[in-house]
Amino acid sequence: MWKHKTLAFKPNSLFHSILQTRPMSQSTSIPKKLQRVRDHGYDNYMEVEKKTRKVLKFQALILSHPSSIVSVSRLEALAQRGLGLKQLEAGRFILKFPHVFEIFEHPVQRILYCRLTRKAQLQIDQENQALLAQVPEAVTRLRKLLMLSNTGRLPLEHVRIARKDFGLPDDFEFSVILKYPEFFRLFDAKESRSKYIEVVDRDKKLAVCAIERLREKEYREKGIDAENIRFSFIVNFPPGFKIGKYYKIAVWKWQRLPYWSPYDDISGYDLRSLEAQKRMEKRAVAMVHELVSLTVEKKITLERIAHFRLPMDLPKKLKDFLLQHQGIFYISTRGNHGKLHTVFLREAYKKGELIEPNALYLARRKLAELVLLSPRKVNVDRELVSYRRGGETEEMGNVSRAFETEENDRQDAERGEKYEIMLENLKMALIMEVAELSCLGLMELDSEYIVSVNPLFASSSAAKLDEWNIVSS
Repeated sequence: MWKHKTLAFKPNSLFHSILQTRPMSQSTSIPKKLQRVRDHGYDNYMEVEKKTRKVLKFQALILSHPSSIVSVSRLEALAQRGLGLKQLEAGRFILKFPHVFEIFEHPVQRILYCRLTRKAQLQIDQENQALLAQVPEAVTRLRKLLMLSNTGRLPLEHVRIARKDFGLPDDFEFSVILKYPEFFRLFDAKESRSKYIEVVDRDKKLAVCAIERLREKEYREKGIDAENIRFSFIVNFPPGFKIGKYYKIAVWKWQRLPYWSPYDDISGYDLRSLEAQKRMEKRAVAMVHELVSLTVEKKITLERIAHFRLPMDLPKKLKDFLLQHQGIFYISTRGNHGKLHTVFLREAYKKGELIEPNALYLARRKLAELVLLSPRKVNVDRELVSYRRGGETEEMGNVSRAFETEENDRQDAERGEKYEIMLENLKMALIMEVAELSCLGLMELDSEYIVSVNPLFASSSAAKLDEWNIVSS
């Protein structure tokens, strides 16, 4: 739970910005090198997404096999080679999420296999259906994204990298671009030998920013003075953010500074004056604001924004630039060991959730719910017994029945003890199988892993492993 710290300028303005007292920038009076204040609400969000990203990688490995079933030993090898995991780390990982991955023993081969649970399959179907249902909205988002470019075109590869952020399907080159020739044109650039997407017609009806619609809403619903909010942004500071009294006045002036819309063509303007530089810097804030607003989850990595830096006239040091506006954006370094920086639009979130969620966002969040569910609530009879294809097919037909009723939850709690025993048996069987592969020279078994997984089983299994190693040698 985290809180917004909101202060309003008078008279009657909800659009405000107050920052810490620092040396001012010569062109905009915005302090440079601001001290970054963490917001644990967004950081916790990214910690959950860190787990879901890894789960998605394992899901892709499983779904790439026939019938979406793969042996545990094969999954271990693929994870080591494709994901860079250590020995036995894949098996340890899938055991942590029994609501997503199901381990079972093959009735004939008598070896362990892994597949997705019915809940995980239902979540995938829900996301696919939501993705197809919002294709018209994705077409509009792509048109607006291209219109943000100063040339009306963007490299196809850069859009492909960020396709999930903008709600585009994996085959968007055919299902979106080539399907709508009245909106998009795909061509090869001679100078760079790469494909580009170009918008065919700049529709003036689409050239309206999200912040402009919000200003109009505030004006109509709350009667706020239009002149006070004409060029202002909504700002919500994180807890613990220090406010300087002198800078409050400076930002009050910055909020009323006019700027060119991100959709305006500024090629004919003289940008050498100090006033033009002020407007261009504020236009860059509006550009990033509109870019993040076009995404499905109102967040995108800073590295993907950098792909659009030149076409959208953004500054070079994007991170330092956005840190000057911590009340508008939040940059989280969590979720990938600090290698990626995720930019959130603060006004779009409240208490760690989107204020206006869409169907695709809700479908993706259900995977996070499965990841966070306690292993004790797994229905043993449903998830860890025989593989009933008929029952699964019937249940997959109705995607809306993604989760069980309260009666099933009560049964899950009663079977918690039974699940713990079965989970220990699965761990033992997994160790035994890998140990047999070790005897054949196909895989090395780390005895320390046995101790970490099951201390009670460690003494007997380790002794048995030593016996096998002597025989095999």
